Amino acid sequence: MIDSYMWGNVTRISPEAPVPVVAITKREKRLGGAANVALNIEALGATPIICSVLGNDDAGKDFQQLMYTHNMDRRGIVISDNRMTTVKSRVIGNNMHIVRVDEESTHPLSTLEEDQLLDRINKILKTKTVDAIILQDYDKGTITPRIIEEVSAIAKRKKILTTVDPKHRNFLAFKNIGLFKPNLKELREGLNIEIDDSSDDTLFRDLGKASQILHQKLHTDIVLITLSNKGMYACDFRQGTPTDVHVPACVHDVADVSGAGDTVISVITLALSAGLDLETAVRYANIAGGTVCGQVGVVPIEREQLIDALKTE
Repeated sequence: MIDSYMWGNVTRISPEAPVPVVAITKREKRLGGAANVALNIEALGATPIICSVLGNDDAGKDFQQLMYTHNMDRRGIVISDNRMTTVKSRVIGNNMHIVRVDEESTHPLSTLEEDQLLDRINKILKTKTVDAIILQDYDKGTITPRIIEEVSAIAKRKKILTTVDPKHRNFLAFKNIGLFKPNLKELREGLNIEIDDSSDDTLFRDLGKASQILHQKLHTDIVLITLSNKGMYACDFRQGTPTDVHVPACVHDVADVSGAGDTVISVITLALSAGLDLETAVRYANIAGGTVCGQVGVVPIEREQLIDALKTE
């Protein structure tokens, strides 16, 4: 998707309604959604390949131009006449997020579109050395149960690490995955369970139980749950006996939480792919996610920025 920004100044309230009037001083378009994951991957020194479906529209052309600007591989992109490219337009006034307007199609891919996307993915996996696959689900219809099943089967066969940032519609469809990363709200809704967060003891007790349920249902190796101001919790099932990791939240001034999840899944995937232990990988992802929350808008973590943050935490 495209993240579109209109930046400006607010000096008065509209006489037509009790809303601020924003005098626009700058417009900007950025790669957004799962493409923001690709930007994080790229900024940290790895090579991303985006596999997705765009509409045959002006926004789709803008998206491809942004990929070209970032020198990104475009062989995984399918163009469809039956979908529109998602655009999220944000109005920022006096560095405050005032409103967002979404233009999108969220119906699932057609069988033909699934065929085309899977064909692109298979060709990439046959011709490129791929270390990890991130399934970044924004619930816009591109990631379908068939896409999940076939991509995870290919990855398992080729012993490629797969990580998932889920949404509600396909929550329990992600089976045989390396790492599954819901946030607390997604966990509650996806499993339809209560999580008692009135104290740390009850929270981590319930997170452990929920992780066991996810492991049983999805056969995932690692469950990572992001907890906002309580940090992150992970449960590792790779050695048979589950082991827990809790990393407390980093202290940061929060300007905008948009895109933090993209950064977290990017960093932990790269860290695990590089052979780091889970606790270190979670700590790096936690610091990176907190760092990007200090900036307005959806922005990737920069390599030097992460290194500096790691030194100061």
